[in-house]
Amino acid sequence: MNLKDKISEIPDFPKKGILFRDISPLLRDPSALSLVIDEFTKIIHPNDVDVFAGIESRGFPLACALALKYNKGMIMIRKQGKLPGLTHKVSYSIEYGTATMEIQADAIKKGQKVYICDDLLATGGTAKAAAKLIEKIGGKISGFAFIIELTDLKGSKAIKNYKYNSLVKY
Repeated sequence: MNLKDKISEIPDFPKKGILFRDISPLLRDPSALSLVIDEFTKIIHPNDVDVFAGIESRGFPLACALALKYNKGMIMIRKQGKLPGLTHKVSYSIEYGTATMEIQADAIKKGQKVYICDDLLATGGTAKAAAKLIEKIGGKISGFAFIIELTDLKGSKAIKNYKYNSLVKY
């Protein structure tokens, strides 16, 4: 199965000039989703992760599926104002603007190994911000898991100090 066949291309979303890569069809197809999880289990060693972190919102299903596969926990990195309790936040640039993300202050224990999951690596701004949040609360980044990588945007440079894997490259 070619995963690219399960990823839709939506022109001019969320704004004109952006070609949005949508993983919704992939998530709807149990065989495709299973293939994604199987591919990551070939890459991620169980001893390298204590918890999976999903970046809102398309990173949630990937992190949750991997957490279940590995019998680990799953935490959420969300847009500002979406998490209750004490949180830490970071603002960052993305390819079409700026954003702020938060994590709950007690999401992980100090020293826990965290694998960060998202659907797409573009400029790397979101991934780098997620890593900063995890490290701010005492976590250690084991790596990143992306379904898609837009290589022309050179997001890997933003996270060059971390291990990362992507399954589909454009």
